[in-house]
Parts: sequence; structure tokens; C-alpha cells
Amino acid sequence: MRIFVAGFHHETNTFAPSPADWAAFEAGAGYPPCARGEAMLEQMRGGSLAIAGFAREADRRGWTLVPSLWAGAMPSNRITAEAFARIVREIEDDLRAAWREGLNGIFLDLHGAAVAEGADDAEGELMQRLRAIAGPDLPIVASLDLHANVTRRMLALASGLTAYRTYPHVDMVATGERAAAMLARRMAAPGRRWHTAARRVPFLLPLNAQCTLMEPAASVVAELERLESRTGTELNFAMGFSAADFSECGPVVFGHGLDEGGLEHTVAALHDAVVSRRREWAAAFLAPAEAVERAIAHAAPDRGPVVIADTQDNPGAGGDANTTGMLRALLAARAGHRLDGKVALGLLFDPDSTRAAHAAGLGARANLHLGRAVPTWDGTLTDPPVACEARVLALHDGNLGLHGPMTGGSTVRLGPCACVEVEGVRVLLASAKAQMLDIDLFRFLGVEPAAMRALVVKSSVHFRAAFAPIASRILVAKAPGPMPADPGDLPWRHLDPGTAPRP
Repeated sequence: MRIFVAGFHHETNTFAPSPADWAAFEAGAGYPPCARGEAMLEQMRGGSLAIAGFAREADRRGWTLVPSLWAGAMPSNRITAEAFARIVREIEDDLRAAWREGLNGIFLDLHGAAVAEGADDAEGELMQRLRAIAGPDLPIVASLDLHANVTRRMLALASGLTAYRTYPHVDMVATGERAAAMLARRMAAPGRRWHTAARRVPFLLPLNAQCTLMEPAASVVAELERLESRTGTELNFAMGFSAADFSECGPVVFGHGLDEGGLEHTVAALHDAVVSRRREWAAAFLAPAEAVERAIAHAAPDRGPVVIADTQDNPGAGGDANTTGMLRALLAARAGHRLDGKVALGLLFDPDSTRAAHAAGLGARANLHLGRAVPTWDGTLTDPPVACEARVLALHDGNLGLHGPMTGGSTVRLGPCACVEVEGVRVLLASAKAQMLDIDLFRFLGVEPAAMRALVVKSSVHFRAAFAPIASRILVAKAPGPMPADPGDLPWRHLDPGTAPRP
């Protein structure tokens, strides 16, 4: 079997301050950098993304993989038209060449919530271009992020779609393996008709409420797996990315199966399991000052650290990881002194301050302006930079391997990085945006998370996979930032009138 393989990842927050250009895909930052052909497969095989699981299962089945392009950029505003056209064109050209030599199937490692300039449904557009080359009968299977905004076009064009089932996403590799099994079933019986059924959830889900370590998400995923096992269908619950202002933004329950009537009934049952717990999908947040005071009150030397999520500046959801609301709250409360200097915040995206720290040198003091004010969806600016004298504690080139539950086997390239100390608070600086989802992202700059009494992480939920085992308490703070913790706060213009912005 010859299988064409490509990947395209972007989670688009149309209210975020920064777009994704081609340079963002080339850099990758928190993603692997853009790669092509055999080099792409070599880079991905040992990683933690779905394509690694697909490749592993393909090898086990003896398939020949025909690799194209894998391109991923950190979440941000829309993908520029130029970057999207280049990604699509390269994959199209590769598919035409592969098609002439013969293909049995296509696997796409997608996110599912990409919006490009001129293409609100970017994945649907890509699939349509590939269908035009491959024809209606060649099986196309894709893996999706749990936060995918699954569109009607995606469902119509794909032979099968399968989404992550965990948030934090600790099952990406398993999802790729599941996609390979789906493709094998399609190729084994080319004459059989697989039906697709889908139901849209009539409200958006806050990102923090989607965590599958907590209710109601945990029970819904358990019900999905119970229904799937009992009925033999391929079920999915894509919870949506609630910051993309287009008509099909939002959660979708969908599935594939050979029995059309049974499939419709099963998808309806899972949809009911989601909607019947509507009020439970709401999420609660703390103001920055309150979160800091609670952390100080709870922290103790014999406990693990209190972890505070700076959720509205999450670079994994369109923030730029450079706002200063939580840093200002720590300094105003004198948290560094009250907690004996065992307080750290990371990662703050600030190339200018990082350069200044490197220029000053290890152990030196430098006058810095940490972070920056960025515009938010309501036209206001976040807190201004923090002007301070800081001591340089650690310097690093920013190239490091990760070993956490989500990221094991991955490598990030963050450019020059530094750890500086401001009034007893350690601030970890990076030259590229990366979500704090791995303990290694503290350790590489000399901070041992378990030895801290309070940690502030630029993340919403992913941090829980690595940090929950060491945390004495987890708090979620709503400091000013570009990623809305509550989608009902956003000035929606294009959302379907049948979709409520809040549960």
C-alpha cells in the first residue's frame, strides 16, 4: 500500500493581535519547524504528534509512506493568504506527482481550527483541492485536534476523521494510530459505503471547561468510548476552538459507520450526553490579585507549588505570551519576598529583554522593560511593560528536548532564553512563543518546579498534564490578554445565530 502523508496545523484566534505568516510556519516555535519529504518523516517519527502514531502503525502494516509537507505554526490570528497558498500549493504539487505513480490512500495530520485570509474553512479548502486531484473514491483520512471546528465540507470530503479525546492532549500518538486503523478499514473494502452523521452542539465551550481531567468532559468522553465499543461506530466529540469568528465555529459530535440508522442513533445519544449537562460547561476564574493572595496563603515549604494559569495570555490559543498582568500582581503582593524567592513565571515572550540579559551576562544586573501592552478584542490594551532592574540568573540557546506526558520526544527551538530575578520573582524569558506545558521548560533555565512555592504558567489546560502531579493546588486567573477565557465576552459578528456564545 502506498499512502500519501501531509500535515497542516494552525489554531486560529481571529481576535488575536498577530497573524501567522510563512516565517511562523518555517520557525514552528512550539511546533516542529516546517519539513518536507523524507526529512519530514524522520523528524516526526519519534515525536508526540498524531503523524508519529500513524507512521508507527503504517510501518507495522508494511505500508509505504509517500511524504509531502508538514507545516505548523503557533496559534495566532489568521494565516496570511500568501502562507496558506504556499502550503496548499506544495501539498497539491506533491500529490499530483504521487498520484501518477499510484496511491491507495491519503493521511492528513490536521488541526481542524485553521482560518486563513480568504478561507474561513482552511482545512475544508485543502481537502477540496486534494479531492480535485485524487478523485472521489480514494480514501482520505485525517486526524484532528480536540479543539477542531469541524465543518460540513470537512465531513463531506473526508472518508474518515478522528479527533483527540484528551485535553491535555496526551493521546495524539494514539489518535494517529486510530487514523491508520480507519484508513485500513476503508482500503480493505473499497466497495463498502461508510456513512457519516453529525450534530452541532448549540453553544460554545470555554477552553478551560474542556479539560477531560474534570467534569463534565471526563464523563462525556467515557460515554463516547462506551457507545463506540457497544455499537462498532467511529465516534468523535470535537469541542471546538471558541475564538474563530466564522459561522461554523463550535463543538460538533460526529461519527462514521456502516449502519446509517444505527450511526444516527448513536451520534444523537452522544449529543444528548453533551447538551443535557449544559450548565456544567461553564468555567469560573479569579482576578489576578485574588489568585496571587490565595497562592501565598496556601503555599508552604512542605507542599508542592501552587500553580496559577494565566489563561488569557495562553500562546497555545492565540496569545503572544507577553502580557504583564500576572507579573504585576506578583510584584504588587510582594510574592517573591513573602515566598522566600520561590516564585517563577514562564515563559514570557520578550526577545528584546532576552537580548539585553545575554548582553549583560550571567550574574549581572540589567535594566529591562519586561513584556508589552497588546490590544485585546475590545480595543483596550493589556497592562504596560514592567520597568525594572533584574539580575540575570541563567542563559540558554533555547534548543531543548522535552520529556513530558504531552511532549515526550519533541524538540523546541526558542532562540536565546534567559531567567532573570525581579524582587524575588524569577521570570523566564524566551525569543519565541511557547506554551508552558512541560516541566523541562522551567528546568532548562535552572528552575526546579517542585522546589517552588508558586508558579505562574502561560497556559490554559495543557500544563495540567505535567504540573498537576506536583501541584498542591491549581488556580485559573483571568488577567487581561488576547485569548478570551469566556467566549461570551467576544464581539461575535459571524457566529451562527443558532450557536450561543456561552453554555
